[in-house]
Order: sequence, then structure tokens, then C-alpha cells
Amino acid sequence: MGSRRAEGGTLQCRRLCHQINVPPIYRDDLHHDTEVFEHGIFRVLAAAPSVTVGNPQENVDAMVSIIESAKSDLIVFPELALTGYTCGDLFGCKWLLDAAERQLQLLADRSRKSPAAIVVGTPLRVQDSLMNVAAVIHQGTIIGFVPKSFLPTYREFYEGRHFRASSPGDPNEVHFGGQPVPFGSDLIFHFGEAVLGIEICEDLWTPLPPSGYQAVAGANVLINLSASNETIGKAEWRRDLVRSQSGRCIAGYVYASAGPGESTSDLVFGGHCLIAENGSLVGQSRRIGDGQSPAYVNQTEICCDLDLQRLAHDRRVVGSFDDAIDHTVRTFRHVHLQKLAERTAPATLKRHVDAHPFVPSKSEELSDRCAEIFAVQSAGLVKRLSCLSPSTPLAIGISGGLDSTLALLVALHAVDAAKWPRSSIIGITMPGFGTTKHTKTSADLLIEQTGITGECIEIRQLCLDTFRSLGHSPLGITIDDQTTVESLQTQLNQMPDDAADLTFENVQARIRTMLLMNRGFVLGTGDMSEQALGWSTYNADHMSMYNVNTSIPKTLVRFLVRFAADHHFTGETTELLHRIADTPISPELLPPGPDGSIRQNTEASIGAYELHDFFLYQFVRNGFDREKVLYLAKQATFDSTYDAKTIESTLDQFAVRFFRNQFKRNCVPDGPKVGSVSLSPRGDWRMPSDADHRAF
Repeated sequence: MGSRRAEGGTLQCRRLCHQINVPPIYRDDLHHDTEVFEHGIFRVLAAAPSVTVGNPQENVDAMVSIIESAKSDLIVFPELALTGYTCGDLFGCKWLLDAAERQLQLLADRSRKSPAAIVVGTPLRVQDSLMNVAAVIHQGTIIGFVPKSFLPTYREFYEGRHFRASSPGDPNEVHFGGQPVPFGSDLIFHFGEAVLGIEICEDLWTPLPPSGYQAVAGANVLINLSASNETIGKAEWRRDLVRSQSGRCIAGYVYASAGPGESTSDLVFGGHCLIAENGSLVGQSRRIGDGQSPAYVNQTEICCDLDLQRLAHDRRVVGSFDDAIDHTVRTFRHVHLQKLAERTAPATLKRHVDAHPFVPSKSEELSDRCAEIFAVQSAGLVKRLSCLSPSTPLAIGISGGLDSTLALLVALHAVDAAKWPRSSIIGITMPGFGTTKHTKTSADLLIEQTGITGECIEIRQLCLDTFRSLGHSPLGITIDDQTTVESLQTQLNQMPDDAADLTFENVQARIRTMLLMNRGFVLGTGDMSEQALGWSTYNADHMSMYNVNTSIPKTLVRFLVRFAADHHFTGETTELLHRIADTPISPELLPPGPDGSIRQNTEASIGAYELHDFFLYQFVRNGFDREKVLYLAKQATFDSTYDAKTIESTLDQFAVRFFRNQFKRNCVPDGPKVGSVSLSPRGDWRMPSDADHRAF
């Protein structure tokens, strides 16, 4: 670790980790880093209960009903939910404030059996002022008050009339219920590995929200108690704020806003509750004005699971997050909840686990994604073409399969943009001992219909000569000077389905690459899933001058080909591309079946690509361990049904192949990154070639 980062760590402790001097019940120093939540799954509930303005007892009854039915680790209620946000000048009345404080203590008492941390908004008398605060309750005890930092006093809001904002002169604690309770906007609450930071409504809408400072101080679950009224277009703005703040802070963000039970003298509050995680909206509740039926809802809530392990991973790998420590001068006090029993991960998650994380599920989003990917791939190749002579032939091995078809489609876009003739693309078919009539026909038609230059080079004789030179018996078949290509092919076609010969396959793959390399500037076709699994022959299909598919996962390749078929071509070419997209995935290096069909099915050999791509995303993007990946796989809905044994065995095969084949990835050609996951050794994934997979 460099000295600057080490110094930054020291600064973090000095500036941000001051412990608060509170009674022992609030301290849990010995278990500061204890993992309480299995797999880091932290269940949160944001609720806008039915509100009776000015009646704290009725409001507490409504909240207790939610608490007793909730099975959550955190429950968040809106701003001033105890009294109602719209009490106006009633906030100046002693009877209302007395009732609020009395009912807050009763809420703590009545929620004693709940294991959840509860955050609720209430008015609180502090010295000679009235403040808008969030009260934090756990197992019957009020453990802290966090005041609002920024009061809106513009347009429809007039909070400055009733409340005072937090300030440096605030006391560090207040007496409530005969006990000292930590008080201040500088409080952070530790709930196992969930570290809670709290802000109130307007705090989020300011240039420098308190939650940003809280996140740098360690808070990974940010909470906002709000009373945001509904006006045209405001809901989208609210969603954007919550999503973007969760992304900037690499945190979960739980937002609970006041509901329609508030006074409607001048405003309507929609009860919009939102939960976001690192820039993505995990879930949102109903709200007034959302266009759904019924149009009026008196109480809203949303319950979702946050993934604390994923957040921890992202904070570790995003170096600029730690760099913010050097620019932070605020000091925070940390309150630790005690008596935290370990939480077993729920059998069913309250969040969507995408079985195909590289493929958008919505058709409109998928179409936009495919268009964007084509543009990125093509732009990368256009730049590379600008460095070449216009007379340079672009060589692509056309197999009639998915990957080479996608590379060709990208090349067509690129040469059109660079104003090169399509004839500069040389599509070479190289039929070998495993080539089927189906794929050869597809390759020939593709070359013909796209207007590129086509060549066919039969490689079987070259392979036979190589076998002789090596003294190799392909698939155990003895060859001599009298053996011909036809006689060898006849014997190969009679081999059993489980016949295997790596040298037989590698010779064909390397001869194809040799021919391509000697013909022009080679465009690679191998995709990211093949790189992850090492499903390529070293210095054969593994190598090229530029690979436009280098960061495209296999599960997305098929959609990209279909997208091109439907958006860039018509008639016979559209039908042809769909035919290619429906062809089984195969390297076609082993002989076909007796009926001429593809016998070497990749997925039958190594497992389904939808599983491998799922594992790839969870391992590389999120850094999860084996048990976490298996847990998430059980939550996902794949295209096919897999039993637990199949999922486990495929994951183990993925791990073995991923670790053992890093040496191939260490020398892959250049190619454009298009998504959040890439295996380029120059930027995204650097790993020793001899790392031991058994630790995973």
C-alpha cells in the first residue's frame, strides 16, 4: 500500500471515527466488525402509515401495526410522522409537543419485541428551540436523535417559522425519558455491518447533502425521512435524486415520504417511498398520482433487500471513494447497537436477481442497449481502421456461427462509417473435419448477401499433413502415406460421440488462424464468456489483430445478432441471421454425427452459458464467494430449469476453468470495453496465472 493511501487511512480514523461517550447499552466495540447479516442481505422497509394530523396516539397505533407485521431489519417512517408534517402553528402548542414526546416513548416500549432498528420523524424540544428530528429506536430504547440540517423556507414550505436547523452549537445529548440520549447531525449508527446515516427531506436537495459526508465516514445505508408533496414531474426528480445519491455514495438509500393522510389545505402528499442501491432503484411504493388504480391510497410501503456485501466490494475497488477522505473535515460520533443476533439470509429475496445480468429484460431497453453496443464496437474498429492503409484487407473467419457473424456485422458498420468498400472485408470459410452442411451454408449465404469478398480454403489436407508431420493418430486412427482426406473423414464420422482428441482440435484451430494471419488484418471473433472459460485454442482463435467481441458475453451475442437482423436488414438476410442465431453453439472441431448434424455441442460439454455468464458477473463484478453466488442463483429465474447439483457443478467448473486460463487472457488482443465487466489484462482484470482456484 502506498504511503499516501496509508496516511489517508490514518486521517480517516482521526477525523471520522470518534466514539461517543454514551452509556454502555449503546456500545458494542468488541463486535464492531461482526457480520450479523448472512450474505450481507439487509432487509429494509420504508412506510408512509395512515396519518391523523395532530394526533400522535393514532399515528403511533398505525406505526405499531406496521412494525408488528414487518419482518425487516430496518423500518423507516416519514418526516414528522409522529404528529403529521402539516400541523402548522400547532407545533407551537405545548399539548401537542407533550403528546408527541409521550407517544414516542410509548412507541419505543411497544416495539420492544421487534429486532428491527426503527427510524421515525418527530418534533423535539431542544433547550429553548423546537427541532425537526429523526428518532432512532432499537429494542425498546431510543438511542439517538438526528436533527434536520437544512430547513426549506420558500414557495410552499415554511419550516423556518416553526423549527430551528441543526448548528455547531447543538448539545451532544438531550435528556429524554430520564436518560441521556445522543443528539446531533454528526451521529452514525452501527447495526452489525449495516452502518446507518440519517438525513431529513431537504437535506438531500441541497448541493452538499449530509449523506455524502456520512458515506465517507462509513455509512452504507442512508436514510431519508421526508415530506415531499406531489407536483407535476416531481416524482421523477425525486427518483433521480435518490438513485444518483445512492450511486455517488455507493450505498443503499431508504426514502420514506409523508402520505395522503396529511392535511390537504394547500398540498397533497403522495406517500412515495423509494429504496435504491448504488445507482439502481431496487423498489418503490405506490403514490398518489402514479396513474394506477385505485387512484387514492391511504398507506404505502415498500420492502426490499439491500446487498451490503456488494456495496462493500464496490467501495473497496473504487479508489476515488477513499480519496474523498482527504477532502472531508467533518467529525462523526458512532453509536453501536448491542445484542445483535445473527440474521439468516431470507429464503426468498425481496429484490430482483437477474438471471441474465448482461441482457436487459425489457424489450425497449434491450433494443437501446444493442444499438449502443453496436455503436461502441464499430467506433473502436473505425479508429483502428484510421491507422491502416485503405488497401488493407480485413480478414474474418466466417464459420456460420454466432460470434463470427457478430464480428462481421460490426465490421460492416465500421467500413461503412470509414467509407471503405465492403469488398475490403474478406470473409474466409475454412471447412474442416467437423464442419457441417448447415453452418457452411449459413456462412456462404452470409458472405453473398452482405457484399463482402468471399474465399473458401479447405483445411483438411493441411491438417492431415500436419498429423503426419507430428506422427499423430487423430482420435486414435492410424494414418500412413496412403491415407486420404476422404478415407480419414469416413473413419472419423464413425467415431463414438464421446471421442476426444485435443491435438486433433488444436491443429485445425491453429491452421485456420495461420491462414487468416497471412491473409490480412485479422478481426477476432471470440467473446468474453469464452475468454472467461478459456474456451479457445492458445494462439489460434485466441489471437487476432483486433477483437470487437472481446467484452461481449455469450448470452448477449445472440440478442445482438437478432437485433441486427430486425433493425438493419430485411428479407432473406433477416431470415438468415435468425437462422444463425438459432444454431447450437459449437466450435465444430470434432466430426459431425452420422446424419451430418453438429455433434460437438459446447454447452453440453461445459455447461449452459446462461449459468456461466451469471457466475462471471457475480464473481468479477461483485467479488462474491461461492456460497453467495449459489444463494443468488437459487433466487434467479433462468431460461432452463437446473437442479441444485447442476448449478453447483457448473459453478465449480467455471471456477476451475476461470483460474486455470488466466494465462490466455494475459495476452489477448486489443478490443473495446462495452459494459461494466471486462477481462482485459490492461485495465479491468489483472490476476496471476497460477492462482489457486481451491480457495474460492
